[in-house]
Amino acid sequence: METVKTGVGAIAVILVLTGIAGTIYKLVAPDGWIIAAFGRSLSAGLVAVCAFAAVVAFAWLSGGAAMRQRNRYADLFVYTFGAAGFAFLLHFWLKGSF
Repeated sequence: METVKTGVGAIAVILVLTGIAGTIYKLVAPDGWIIAAFGRSLSAGLVAVCAFAAVVAFAWLSGGAAMRQRNRYADLFVYTFGAAGFAFLLHFWLKGSF
């Protein structure tokens, strides 16, 4: 039974790491999300980057929340990036590239 738990945990770690790495790649790639945001216009790109920075700043400033609330955010982080990792791996398997 411990072997099954270890295997599931290893798969979860691989999916989360793939989700994080794939998201970072999609952000900074030559044809990535940041370039696409600035491709429309400079002001639209700046608005997109500032909006993202504001969301990150608000999340960081809300660090004084209760422990239960923090655990909920941690679960959301893991499940979101795990799903993204699954989507990136599925897309890579079907298309051969990200």
